[in-house]
Amino acid sequence: MKNAQNYNIIGVVKAVDLGSLRGLLLKCEKPSRYTGGEYGAPDPEWGAGGFNFCACFPDVYEVGMSNLGIKIVAQSFEERGMCADFCFAPARDFGQGLKELGVPLYSLALKAPLSEFDMLGFSLQYELSYTNVLYMLELAGIPLTRKEREGGRYPVIAAGGPCAVNPEPLADFIDVFFIGDGESVDADVAEIYKRHGGATEEFYREISGLDGVYVPAFTDFEYDKEGGVKGMSGITRIKKALVSDLDGAIFPERFAVPNCESVHDRAVTEVMRGCYRGCRFCQAGFIYRPVRKRSVQTITRQACALISQTGYGEVSLNSLSTGDYGRLGELLHSLKANLPSEVTLALPSLRADSFEEGFAQDARKTSLTFAPEAGTQRLRDVINKDITEEEILRAAERAFDAGYSAVKLYFMLGLPTETEDDLAGICDICGKIRAIYSGKKRKKALRISVSVATFVPKPFTPFQWEPQADEETVKSRQDYLIKHLPRGVRLSWSAYFPSLLEAVFARGDRRLGRVLESAYKNGCTFDGWDNLFNEEGWRRAFDDCGISPHLYVRGRRTDEILPWDHIDVLVDKKFLAAERERAYAGKVTGSCAEGCKGCGMQRACPAAKGEL
Repeated sequence: MKNAQNYNIIGVVKAVDLGSLRGLLLKCEKPSRYTGGEYGAPDPEWGAGGFNFCACFPDVYEVGMSNLGIKIVAQSFEERGMCADFCFAPARDFGQGLKELGVPLYSLALKAPLSEFDMLGFSLQYELSYTNVLYMLELAGIPLTRKEREGGRYPVIAAGGPCAVNPEPLADFIDVFFIGDGESVDADVAEIYKRHGGATEEFYREISGLDGVYVPAFTDFEYDKEGGVKGMSGITRIKKALVSDLDGAIFPERFAVPNCESVHDRAVTEVMRGCYRGCRFCQAGFIYRPVRKRSVQTITRQACALISQTGYGEVSLNSLSTGDYGRLGELLHSLKANLPSEVTLALPSLRADSFEEGFAQDARKTSLTFAPEAGTQRLRDVINKDITEEEILRAAERAFDAGYSAVKLYFMLGLPTETEDDLAGICDICGKIRAIYSGKKRKKALRISVSVATFVPKPFTPFQWEPQADEETVKSRQDYLIKHLPRGVRLSWSAYFPSLLEAVFARGDRRLGRVLESAYKNGCTFDGWDNLFNEEGWRRAFDDCGISPHLYVRGRRTDEILPWDHIDVLVDKKFLAAERERAYAGKVTGSCAEGCKGCGMQRACPAAKGEL
């Protein structure tokens, strides 16, 4: 690979002895995270197309290498003939070693310092990765805040992904946010950058007029005495970017095979984007609207190309709800006919009501995962999880008949209107599933795993106005399940404070920038890892900044200005408020596939126009 081992490219090592860097690699955990040279990796050329981009994932290599989004974004630059490389957050041991050696954080293939790129694009997949953005900037020798970078020669610091729909907690640190389908606009921003000869004021002004581009420097906030948003000024409406034709959209048919085992070590195809269902707790179901699909032919071609290029033995059919792909049976038949016989299929997003025995026969036999989310039909109606207990039990029976002996069930605690009866319902479902399996007289013992997460009310959902349940409430409900779940059911749950932190940064405003920077200076990084989470450092940061996290997890009035109200994901706020009222009335809103529900994006929605 060109330049793969040339550590001196554009001066990454400078005066540091190469032997010292190699010595660090030998001492750190999993050195293969940092060497590059992956099989099938792209071979970027520095300066190609007059623009150098680095896709940055603020978590470790094996997590980032599993992410499809950064591959798609990098592909959008490559298709314009531009240089695109990758960088992942180094584990603490390697990060500390880089500091001690005086070596700046570098990209994976070219070994180029991040500070030398024209743009760094951070993928914001979960709120607990935010301190790692600061971590990577500091390791790269780039000032953390926008104000500190003014007038200097630094890359444009960009960010996108699902968390970018509320960009404000990171607004002090990020120059440009990509809202929505970034692959449709990010390379356009690069072309404007080239035309202006860099990140000039005129550059930022021009790109701020594009759909899907938010420049936080052009928006100001005013706060009231109670801590809420009093008003906004400047640019106060940013419409998300939207890829209308997913079948013809950018998709890489070549993957780098990681040097070490990744979280999802398999080929991945995107079957569809968006979701018909409208579950009221689910942010992705609203921000990724409308539903757009790839054809059977396109998915098959992409899957075959990836398997041929990578040598993987498994293909994952990804979407928010793969069972809602109307031609799933035809797709599975096509893949079986065209892929090598030893290749298995993973269907990670099946709903219980769309699970068919034929799907189970075609998929790999490890464990099957269902997400009822709530234990009773009453609460499932509240959250618009339109799945009945009968459908859950029928799906379990079909899975057992297909040879499965392990079932994972996901639920949430702290949902609006939740009572003890709803908790008892979780226990009851587990007991009934066990009884079904017992009737099959299998040799293998049944394994039932129940995972409960603390509900986080997210922006752009009907529950965006709801408070988060307090720690005492959540703990009491966890204790109930510990005492009452049937024997042999394995229970896991999330700690409360990380869930609180997730809610704070999901619902927060620009004032949280001080807390984020303070927490980072207190040693908080890799907050999504249980063994590395530093609760004391976070609590001290809130105290030092005089900000209570509970300010951001309180209930909100429906007429209140929300910190994300200037972001337009094409779903009407009035529709979300109406869905909230329907939730409290216990009314279900049907699937978009059954007819348009008037969410606000009818003009952009293929289903509303009768095209799906």
